[in-house]
Amino acid sequence: MGIVHHAVYLSYFEAGRVEYMRRRGIDYVDWAKRGIHLPVVEANVRYRKMARFDELLMVETSLEAMTRVTIRFGYRILRHRDGQELVAEGFTLLACVNDQHLVTCIPEDLVTVLQGPETRTRPDNEI
Repeated sequence: MGIVHHAVYLSYFEAGRVEYMRRRGIDYVDWAKRGIHLPVVEANVRYRKMARFDELLMVETSLEAMTRVTIRFGYRILRHRDGQELVAEGFTLLACVNDQHLVTCIPEDLVTVLQGPETRTRPDNEI
């Protein structure tokens, strides 16, 4: 049909979340080596406009809330051409678990980094 499949928006959310963490210096592989994992336990998408196949989109990601064991990220997907038209919005809720997949507290150093400013900028060659 030439439009983005509804399930793909969750992949866009993941890309936004990974970039949010990367820009704050969080390397997921390093956290995994420490036994810290952040699986998605809830996801919500509200579709506002359709996106076409191969259309450039922007994903705005924000840290909405954090408890001792969960992190909630919010997302807004916008058309790249004007950066104003809202295509979709939603959130994901992540739980902090250890290597045995048992819920564990988010380490304080991770909390500090997640709540802190960006320490890495987007490379000039990225859209």
